[in-house]
This record gives sequence, C-alpha cells and structure tokens, in this order.
Amino acid sequence: MDKRWIWTTLGLLASLPAHADDGPAVLGIPLDFILFAATLLGVALFHHHTLRVALTGLFVISLYKIGFTGFHEGAGVLGWLAHLQHEWVVLTNLLGLLLGFAILARHFEDSGVPHVLPRFLPDDWKGGFLLLVMVFVMSAFLDNIAAALIGGTVAASVFKRRVHIGYLAAIVAASNAGGSGSVVGDTTTTMMWIDGVAPVDVIKAYAAAIPALFVFGFFAARQQHAYQPIQKDASAGAKVDWARLGIVAWILLAAIGTNITVNTLFPEVSDNFPFLGVAVWVAILFAAPFRKPEWSLLPDATKGSIFLLSLVVCASMMPVEKLPVASWESAFGLGFVSSVFDNIPLTALALKQGGYDWGVLAYAVGFGGSMIWFGSSAGVALSNLFPEVRSVGSWLKNGWHIALGYIIGFFIMLALVGWHPHAPHKAPVSAIQSGTQVH
Repeated sequence: MDKRWIWTTLGLLASLPAHADDGPAVLGIPLDFILFAATLLGVALFHHHTLRVALTGLFVISLYKIGFTGFHEGAGVLGWLAHLQHEWVVLTNLLGLLLGFAILARHFEDSGVPHVLPRFLPDDWKGGFLLLVMVFVMSAFLDNIAAALIGGTVAASVFKRRVHIGYLAAIVAASNAGGSGSVVGDTTTTMMWIDGVAPVDVIKAYAAAIPALFVFGFFAARQQHAYQPIQKDASAGAKVDWARLGIVAWILLAAIGTNITVNTLFPEVSDNFPFLGVAVWVAILFAAPFRKPEWSLLPDATKGSIFLLSLVVCASMMPVEKLPVASWESAFGLGFVSSVFDNIPLTALALKQGGYDWGVLAYAVGFGGSMIWFGSSAGVALSNLFPEVRSVGSWLKNGWHIALGYIIGFFIMLALVGWHPHAPHKAPVSAIQSGTQVH
C-alpha cells in the first residue's frame, strides 16, 4: 500500500473545517476524523475483510461520539438514535437501490442482450471504448448504480469474464461521469434538484465529463484489449428474452417515475419516506411471477450494501460544520475528498452554504468518487459482481487514468464555460455573491 495515499487521506479530511467544540484533536485534526481515516485505511489495507473493518469503525466512532462529543440531534445514546432516525430515509433508499439493482443486473444478463451485443461492438479496443460510452449515456437517463451494474454485466460477457481492474474502474467512472450532468443520473444531482437547483445549472458538468470520458476511456479500453480482447462474434444461438428485458425496463421506469413524481409533486415528503427504494422493490415483486428473480444474489449484495451504509453513517457523524470558502479551487479539491468522504453529506453542506457553481460542483463530487472503489455507490455495487476491485492499491495502480481524466476534464470545463457562482439558490438574484470569473 502506497504511504502517500495514507497521508493524502489524512490531509483531505483535515481540510474540512470542524466545529470548535468537537472534542480533542491531534495536530489540529479532530479525533473523529482520525478514527474515520483509520477506518478507511483499514478498508484499503485489509480488502478481504472490508465489511468487518467498516463495522468496527462504525462501532468505535459511534462509541466515541456517544461518550465524548454528542451529535447535532443531542447527546449520548438518545442523540445517536436521533441521528440514525435523521439519516434513515437516505440509508433505506440506498439499500433498496443496491439490492434491487443487483437483481435488475441479473435480469439484464439473463435477457441475452449481453451475448448479442458483440454483433454491434467493434472487434478491437474501440469496442471497449464504445461500451464505456454506452454506460455514460445510460447513466444520464437511469441511475449511476444501474448503469455501472449493466456495464459490468455486459463486460463480463463480451470479455469472457476476464475484465481488467483498470477497465472496471472506468465503468464506474463512466457511470458517475454520465450522471454528473443529469438531475436523474446521480443521488447528488437529484439532491440539488430537490433543493431547488435548476437542471440547466447542473448540465454544465458535461463540459468536463465528456472530455474526462475520452481520456480515461482511451487508456482503459487499451488496457482491456491487451488483457482480454473483446469477443468477436455473438454466442452461438444467442437470442433476446424480451420478457426479461421488459422487466428491466419496468424496474427502471418505476424508479425514474417515482423519483420524478415525488420530487416534483410532493417534495415536502421526499425526506420522510424512502419512496425510491420501495418503488424498485414493488416493481421487482410485481414482475416476479413472469420471470423468477435470482434471489441467491442477495446475501453477497447485502454484505456489500451494509459495507457502504456503514461508511455513509460514519461520514455523516463527522463534525463538519462548513466547507471551505466556495471557489473553483475548493470545488476542485472536493473532488478528491469525495473519493474517501461520502459525497451525499458534502453535497448537503454545499447546498446549505451556497456560493458554488452547481455544474462544477456536480462534476467534482459526482465524478471524484470514482478515484477509489468505495468512493461511490456505483463502485460498491460493482464490487458485488467483481470482488477483486476491493483493493485500493490495485484500483489506484490500474485506474490511474481516472484521476488524470478528472483533472483534465475539470480544467477544460473552466476554460470553456468558466466559474459562475450562484447565490444560495433560494435567495433573490441580487444576492449572488461576487466571485472571480475564469475564462
């Protein structure tokens, strides 16, 4: 394990200002952050025991918060329970999506479409690149978790289950990049939409996401072609099971329709009940009589989901009261922070603070999590299909092009469309904060 990653993690966590009364600190870093960094380090070093490490970290951090610092919702055990109650909708939605989309991905695999696709993909490295483009486009209209799982399922088929870790990282990156400019493509952009940010302010993220796709997509496709060339012909006798493909479409439509309907017509209740996760499972159960779901996937998917939820809860307990002053530099840095610090609380804090260019922030926090496998829910979901990605060292070594794509895409976006900070989006236009314009 590269020691630079350890110090980078501590530095990034330390860059988030904490409340003055949040308990003891070591070298200016609150102990909460050090415990969280230790948990992330344990995940990185002991990737065969990630669930155990994450749960241990959650237990230790919870005990520390209960015994010493308390929570925004109160002190002691009651404060901890109140905090979990505050987070339960996000956690339940995420659990429902992770488990539901694991079932969806198997329906898609069994539909036969992955076995027919080789007829339409080029035979050389450009076939792998085109598959990443497909994941990117799907994520803009679906959800980055679903897009990553579908992309991983197709890759397992066309590459005969020999998929390079660098290419798996690129699948996650393509799903996150594709969702970064769409208010229905990523949890963070959906949060912005729910809170009043206009969809047109988020779509600007594609000015960075598309160049980033070309950068990491080129290198990842070449990696994969050298490791295992794409299957040149469709499997003999391959045909599409249209009923299963219809079930896939039905589940996705249920998720998208529920998300749009609730957030548009009933935004005041969206924070009080996990409509999205429930809708996915209602759709799965409704379709079960037509094609039996692969229930045997759920135990492993549940382990991966509990792992991610543990990290999300740990992140939600960190004493972050505000982000650095809104600027393109701080937005750029948040992209790296989001690879180790869940982007959902980061986005919530940014919305509360205001003064960000929402398109720039959407790209940073949405795509930045791709740089480490547990930095996004799409990466955790894909790890349920490909457990070999649960090594931070292997991810960083083989997926180096993700960080390169992030940096290049970010500065292309600044050059093309600039940094135009918005006021807190519920404030009058006259309240827009002044900021340096980048052209």
